[in-house]
Amino acid sequence: QVQLVESGGGLVQAGDSLRLSCTASRRTSNNWAMGWFRQAPGKEREFVATIRWNGGATFYADSVKGRFTISKESANNAVYLQMNNLKSEDTAVYYCAAAPAAILSTLRRPDTYHYWGQGTQVTVSS
Repeated sequence: QVQLVESGGGLVQAGDSLRLSCTASRRTSNNWAMGWFRQAPGKEREFVATIRWNGGATFYADSVKGRFTISKESANNAVYLQMNNLKSEDTAVYYCAAAPAAILSTLRRPDTYHYWGQGTQVTVSS
């Protein structure tokens, strides 16, 4: 089993920045990816960003491209989400997720990810 521990959420004003962190207890494959999803009240969970461990390729939802940056620290099995210029529509619970088989065509799908964190609340006031 893999445990994911997230931190870094909070309450900020529009235009502010936040950095989310997530650490995995271990990796189970060489074809690993870790990403972030979010879920706002009354809405479905949606893809935010993901990063492949081999090669470091990154992928973003159009709604966050240019504002959010995902990065990794391989030695600690950690992934980070730097969120700049936050907007009220970014308010959601943010979930870290890990996928043992990082197939390019499925990286934006929640069912690709086998392991999930407990979620961290991000609230952006306008």
